[in-house]
Amino acid sequence: MAKKTYYLLSLGCSKNTVDSDSIAQLLNDSGYKGTENSKHADVLLVNTCGFIGPARDESIRNLRELADAKRKGQMLIAAGCLSQLWGPKLAEEVPGLDGVIGTRRWMDIVQFIDTVRGRSKPEPMYHLPADAVTVGSDEKGAWRTSIQGVSAYVKIADGCRRPCAFCTIPTIKGTMKSRAPELILNEARNLAKEGVRELILIAQDLTDYGSDLGMRDGLATLLQDITREAPQLDWVRLMYAYPGAVTDKLIEVMATNDKIVKYLDIPLQHGHPATLRRMRRPSNIDWVHKTIGKMRNAIPDLAVRTTFIVGYPGETDEEFQGLVDLVEELKFDRVGTFMYSFEAQTPSGALPDQVPAEVAEYRRDVLMQKQQQISLTKNQRLVGKTLITLIEGNDPAQGISVGRTYRDAPEVDGLVIVEGTVPAGEMVPVKITGAMEYDLTGSVQQEQPLIVL
Repeated sequence: MAKKTYYLLSLGCSKNTVDSDSIAQLLNDSGYKGTENSKHADVLLVNTCGFIGPARDESIRNLRELADAKRKGQMLIAAGCLSQLWGPKLAEEVPGLDGVIGTRRWMDIVQFIDTVRGRSKPEPMYHLPADAVTVGSDEKGAWRTSIQGVSAYVKIADGCRRPCAFCTIPTIKGTMKSRAPELILNEARNLAKEGVRELILIAQDLTDYGSDLGMRDGLATLLQDITREAPQLDWVRLMYAYPGAVTDKLIEVMATNDKIVKYLDIPLQHGHPATLRRMRRPSNIDWVHKTIGKMRNAIPDLAVRTTFIVGYPGETDEEFQGLVDLVEELKFDRVGTFMYSFEAQTPSGALPDQVPAEVAEYRRDVLMQKQQQISLTKNQRLVGKTLITLIEGNDPAQGISVGRTYRDAPEVDGLVIVEGTVPAGEMVPVKITGAMEYDLTGSVQQEQPLIVL
C-alpha cells in the first residue's frame, strides 16, 4: 500500500521552521511521506505566520493558491500563528480550507488530519484550544529542532510573558513555557553526533528560560550543561535576549566558555524612554549603556545585534533623535530596523498619534544609513585579521565559497565571500581582505598564526 503523502510549506521565522520540522517528524513517524510537489500530496499543510500584516498577507496568498489548485481528494490544512490568531476567520478568507490547527496543540496534527478526513460534512474543522499551559509541553517525542546544513536551531521555550504593547505573540503562543532541560540536552547530544557544528538556541525570550521551572539563571546553567554534554559542538549561539534580563552569570558564562559564540541578539526596540514606556518595554537607557559596556569589558570581541521599531505611535522628532543618538553612541555590530506595523488587537493599536507611513519610512532610512556607516567602519577594522569561518556553500564555476564568522547569525546578518572552493560544512581560518557595509571578503589561510576573534 502506497504511503500517504504530505506537502508542507513553512512561512515566517526560524521558530516557525522548528515547529514545521516537528510536525513533519510526527507525520513521518505515523507513516506519511513528504513531497516537495504539492500536486502529488494527499495533505497540503501551510504553517502560517501571523506576526505582522505583510506576513499575514503572504500566508493568505499561499493558502489561496493551494486552495485554487486543490484537486479532488486533497486536504488543505492551515497551521501555525495565523491559524491561532484568526481561527474561523481564516477559513472565511480562504474558501476551500479543510482544517485550521493552532500553535497550542501542533503535536495533535496526525489525529487532527484523521478527524478532518473522517468528517461527515464539508465544513472546515478547527483545533484551537485556548489553554496556554499546553504551549511547549506534551511534544509526543518530536524533536524541537531544525537542521540547516551543519547548523541547527533548537527551541528551548515557547510563548512569552512580557507585556510589549505592539506584540501579538502572547495572544498567539500564550505565556512562556520552558522545555525540560533533559529534552534539550538529549537533542544537543544527538545533533552533535549527527555532525552539527553550530547550535542556535531560540525562543521568544531566551533569558526567561527556566523561570517557570523554578530555576535561577536558567539560561546560563543550560549553556554550561550543553557544552559539557555535547563537547563536539563548535559553536553555541544565542538569539533573542530580553533587555534587563542579561545577568552577570550569563555574561560570565559567555566570557569564559569558548564554545559559546561571542554574539548576542538583544532587541531593544527603541532608544528613547518615552517611546519605550508606550511600548511597555524596559525604558532604563542607563541600564542599556551600563550592560553593553559591562559585556564588552568582559567579552572584548562581543558582537551585539539589536532591532528597532521606527514610527511607533506618538514617536516625535525628539524621540527618534534619541534613538539615532543611542545607535551612534553604542555602535552596535548589527542592527535591524522595522517600520511599526499597526496591529488592532494589541494595546498599541488603540494609541493616538499614529505616525504616517512616509515619516516612518524616512526614519527607517535615516537610521539604517547611520548604521551602515558604523557597520562599514567595524568591518574595515577586521581587514588583515583571520577569523574562523563556517562555510555554507560554494560556486565552483566562480571559484568562490560563502560562509559566516561568529559575528553573523544565519539569514539575518552578513556573509564572508571566500576565494576558492571550500566544502560546505567546513570551518576554516579566513584572512579578511576586504570589507563592505554588511559582508566581508577573504582567503583561506593554510599556514599562519591563527587569530580567533
